[in-house]
Amino acid sequence: MKIGFFPGCSLEGSSREYNESLQAIAPLLDVELIEVPDWNCCGATAAHSLNHTLALALPARILALAEKAGMDELVVPCSACFSRLASTRHELRQNEALRRAIATCIEIEYTGRTKIVNVLELLLRCAANGLKEKVRQPFAHKVACYYGCYLTRPAEITTCQRAEDPQEMDDLMKLVGAEPLDWAFKVECCGAGLSVSRTETVAELSGRIVEDAVYRGAEALIVACPMCHTNLDLRRGAIERRRQAKYAVPVLYVSQVVGLALGLSEREVGLHRHHVPVRFAAPAARPGTGVPQAGHRLEAGATEQAVGAGQHRLEAGATEQKEE
Repeated sequence: MKIGFFPGCSLEGSSREYNESLQAIAPLLDVELIEVPDWNCCGATAAHSLNHTLALALPARILALAEKAGMDELVVPCSACFSRLASTRHELRQNEALRRAIATCIEIEYTGRTKIVNVLELLLRCAANGLKEKVRQPFAHKVACYYGCYLTRPAEITTCQRAEDPQEMDDLMKLVGAEPLDWAFKVECCGAGLSVSRTETVAELSGRIVEDAVYRGAEALIVACPMCHTNLDLRRGAIERRRQAKYAVPVLYVSQVVGLALGLSEREVGLHRHHVPVRFAAPAARPGTGVPQAGHRLEAGATEQAVGAGQHRLEAGATEQKEE
């Protein structure tokens, strides 16, 4: 399957492990990602909060370039970028005069033909084409699937069937051997673009998410958004200071989990780039055999000491810096 691909700024910078894992699993799933030529930033949060014309023109140029390249569909892994592109397409398809004005602004004809696809839609298509049969090392862990704001809202541009209790990522995790948990914060806001300007707000909002996931017994948080990953992973220190507790639960991109289940190494999917170390206990042995149960076993890591329900204190040396 060939499909257009818009990586966006984050996947080439702060969230390069997301891109690395997607590029690693694509050939294993018989997917060819064709990057949009000469793409630009989608505008992210800044543009649409400051200038509506700019907020439409930036995504429209990307979409127009995809059209020009003959792409019928465009997969957009970053959920914030997905929201901006899908919202722009929806608005311009509803307003012909505005579409013409934006086309004039970007100096490229744009018709709205190219459809926007998020990463869950792409992976679920792969699931329908035999993903489960390709699993070599089931990801046998309890996970909290965190969708955030952009994958389920607004309803006019998303494909999730249940905005307040989406199941698409949960279904995907089941296919690769994980156990998705029922929890309360799967679509709550993590603080998004306030990570730098209002870090304390992010620490409060993301702290609630991490705390609930750990309380429910999650061994990992699963995300599909670079900003969500930044707030839950990079801002873990701020979260712990805010809540006066330590949380060792790691945050993985959905593509990283799929990659591990397909047999890729930790480095191939970029786990070494995370701030919160990705480590799990060794799988329990099958009764009477001494042989570990099937499931993904990450290398031995930091020792943890329980200090309360779902809270952990990492011993000295457990924290790792994100590698370049």
